[in-house]
Parts: sequence; structure tokens; C-alpha cells
Amino acid sequence: MKKLEAIIRPHKVDEVREALLEAGFRGMTITEVKGVGRQKGHTEMYRGSEYNVDFLPKVKLELVIAADQLESALSIIVKSARTGQVGDGKIFVSPVGEVIRVRTEEVGQEAL
Repeated sequence: MKKLEAIIRPHKVDEVREALLEAGFRGMTITEVKGVGRQKGHTEMYRGSEYNVDFLPKVKLELVIAADQLESALSIIVKSARTGQVGDGKIFVSPVGEVIRVRTEEVGQEAL
């Protein structure tokens, strides 16, 4: 099993979520986060004062999938989240040792 953590632009989250659901990926967690990378933030004006906004709003999408579904999920996320601009995000892939569904106590891939 693999865990995918995708950091994407907030306005792309619905497109990514719908594409994953269409492909049969059901369980996911979506969190609003802030971060900084190559995009480096921007400058804004507030009451006549200029200030830097270093941490930009992003969305973190997490899902745990079977290892044989990895390439499909990665392809869907990249195609759906990509704008071609700096700040499109990153995807991190990690191995998952164990999954347990609390309600039924199912273990492993059956718990997904």
C-alpha cells in the first residue's frame, strides 16, 4: 500500500477530487494548508502599508491506495492539478505498513 500526499492549488481541488472519484478512488482527506516554495509569495497593500505574504494557501490531499493503483492515481492528480505555472504543487509517495478500519477491524487492503 502507498500513501499519496498532494499539495495543490485550492482552485484545482474539485477537479482533482472529481477525477479521482470517477476513477474509483473513494477514501481521501482534504486539508487547507499554507506553504512556501519556489512561488515565494507576493506583496499586498493593507491600509496603505505594503507587506509580504510569504505563506500561500494550498490544499493537501491525502489518500492511501493499493500499490498497483499508484501510477493511475499519480497520473490523474498530475493531469487534473497542472496549470503549467510555478506553484502547481508537489506529490509525495510513502509506503504504508498497516491499515485498520476501526468500525469492522478489517486489516490491510480490505480496510481501504
